[in-house]
Amino acid sequence: MRVKPLATGAAVVQETCMAKSSSSSFVCNDCGAVHKKWAGRCDACGAWNSIVEEAPLSAGPRTAGLGAGRGRRIALSSLSSAEEPPPRTMSGLPELDRVLGGGLVAASATLVGGDPGIGKSTLLLQAAAAFARQGLSCLYVSGEEAAAQVRMRARRLGLADAPVQLAAETSLRDILTTLDALRPDLAIIDSIQTMWADNVDSAPGSVTQVRAAAHELVNFAKRRGTSVILVGHVTKDGQIAGPRVVEHMVDTVLYFEGERGHQFRILRAVKNRFGPADEIGVFEMTGAGLSEVANPSAVFLSDRGQATPGSAVFAGIEGTRPVLTEIQALVAPSPLGTPRRTVVGLDAARLSTILAVLEARCGIPFAGLDVFLNVAGGMRVTEPAADLAVAASLLSAREDVALPPDMVIFGEISLSGALRPVTQTENRLKEAQKLGFTQAIAPEKSKQTAVQGIRVRKMPDLITFVGDVFAAG
Repeated sequence: MRVKPLATGAAVVQETCMAKSSSSSFVCNDCGAVHKKWAGRCDACGAWNSIVEEAPLSAGPRTAGLGAGRGRRIALSSLSSAEEPPPRTMSGLPELDRVLGGGLVAASATLVGGDPGIGKSTLLLQAAAAFARQGLSCLYVSGEEAAAQVRMRARRLGLADAPVQLAAETSLRDILTTLDALRPDLAIIDSIQTMWADNVDSAPGSVTQVRAAAHELVNFAKRRGTSVILVGHVTKDGQIAGPRVVEHMVDTVLYFEGERGHQFRILRAVKNRFGPADEIGVFEMTGAGLSEVANPSAVFLSDRGQATPGSAVFAGIEGTRPVLTEIQALVAPSPLGTPRRTVVGLDAARLSTILAVLEARCGIPFAGLDVFLNVAGGMRVTEPAADLAVAASLLSAREDVALPPDMVIFGEISLSGALRPVTQTENRLKEAQKLGFTQAIAPEKSKQTAVQGIRVRKMPDLITFVGDVFAAG
């Protein structure tokens, strides 16, 4: 009997690598966590029946040296090499162009996420019509709605005459074949979770399918010079569903935010390789679609009546734009053993920190009191500079003392109770002065250029702020 010799040296390494590459992994559809074996519940996110088997990637070239599998030599350049800025196309919608960083860049990939029913399809249909009227050839591919439904929305928005080509398809192979034949300037895919690649053994919307579809579409955009906009669903935590690698693949990630009970919508850039991140565009949802809001500060403060306890105006910065928003607080005795802490538009953990600082450093307890905090207009504030305005609204509600209606407040609160300086103080004050505010409270060490018509009171710490502003209460 002939005995097969044992593999040694490089053969052992090669067989081991082939064995590892052929082993399957198990991935959670909700959070993308990788598991060694199948389980009914994901240990990372706690979702049930969300783990599926993922086929391994094909092995690459066996050797990285000379011979078979050798790649081409890449061209190198120095850091001082001068290149022309990427060409941009303006849509004619200033709020959209602002968030994109100054217009649409050719061969770029953009991911747009948002809650169901928030208006993503409406926004992108209006964007496609606007770019088409600027001379771009646009293709809108819907995987969730029939073509007749998209046409009905276009007629309702007054866009039926826009030169936009429409398709209702979910097959990734057919979509790529059509794109390669037409070579449009802009392709909108609504949505990436509905795309199905027939070479991937997984259900549409799974982690494997989303990653494969996004990779192929982004690769097509870079090869053919077509700008691609992908629509992404979001999870209950507000994150774009699917693997996080999709957000790394694309050039720009935009979030479409807002509350269904409010008419205002915020388009926020959280990643942008061609412009500033954290830039926002403000829209108002109307019966005829989304209309742009040129001055968000005036809109967010338009419903603000006479001075009432629990209301404070915060002068914030969103990207490069100063925005004034109203922060509202309500403090009431709690009938529960554990008081409620309800927050809308702010980070709940930040509220807990501010309440702890007020109690530990200023001796103002909130035990046994329900606290409700809200940012008016459906705006979401993430800037630490809002700490002082939050504290002011809480103290105003607790002491039942109304702040002056012509006052804006901003500043970051440290755990020691000191007020830290914030950036762009002058821009905040200019925006406040433009809207008729005459006084402001800011941290003591803030860099400030004098702004005519507005008096700034600088505070070193939270104790001084409480004694100065709420002494009468």
